[in-house]
Amino acid sequence: MQGGIQLYLFADYHTHSQYSHGRGDLEGNIRTARARGLEELAITDHGPALAFNLGVRRAEELLEIKGKIGRLQEKYPEVRVLAGVEANVINSNGDLDVPGEILDQLDIVLAGLHPNIFPRTFENFRLLALYWGGKLSGYLGQRSRLFNTRALVNAVERYPIAIVTHPGLKLAVDTRELARACAACGTALEINSSHGYLTAAFVSVAAAEGVKFAINSDAHHPWAVGDLGPGLAVARQAGLTAAEIINARELPPRGFPTSPGL
Repeated sequence: MQGGIQLYLFADYHTHSQYSHGRGDLEGNIRTARARGLEELAITDHGPALAFNLGVRRAEELLEIKGKIGRLQEKYPEVRVLAGVEANVINSNGDLDVPGEILDQLDIVLAGLHPNIFPRTFENFRLLALYWGGKLSGYLGQRSRLFNTRALVNAVERYPIAIVTHPGLKLAVDTRELARACAACGTALEINSSHGYLTAAFVSVAAAEGVKFAINSDAHHPWAVGDLGPGLAVARQAGLTAAEIINARELPPRGFPTSPGL
């Protein structure tokens, strides 16, 4: 709690299944969401650019997942299930690893940077080279930060990205510049409950630019779906209000069911 304001979280917009880096099936994610009292759930498997087959094999597979979600939605009407993707930003131009015609058919698009993309192009290789070089050189680390920020800003300006996932995780970014671009485009920054790297200071700096946030689990197992407490704790430390979090509301009157994010 911060400043007497109490929040509860009604949605988890970042979860994975066995179709990418997750360990459970679609139905398992939905069942956990229902058990935790969530109103909305997004299945956002990784795009195909991740190495070691950690993403979907083909971008078209995302539409196959959407079809299966549609059938499961009839079985679990209590939870609105969104078919989405966690796309990979693959170069400084902000290109994503999922074609626009497929993104247009999904319910929600998340995007982020990952250091384990397969380097198919020079720009992919450059992202990885700066990432590893930045561990050894302050100069290369700064170059990496500029590259990463430019890549994400270009992505949110070009695509209908609802949420930038785990900003600054492993790949450093300019917080103010990214937050400013996201605020202008209506894109939320994620407070990720799984990785535990984000600080209240980062959130406060970003919030000063008018950006909104999404608190997600980034669940890779069904049992982790809706486990939002760590992210909510960071949001409270930063003094965020429900109006600044796209999947939060002020705590309703006593006796009203609440989510586990409290």
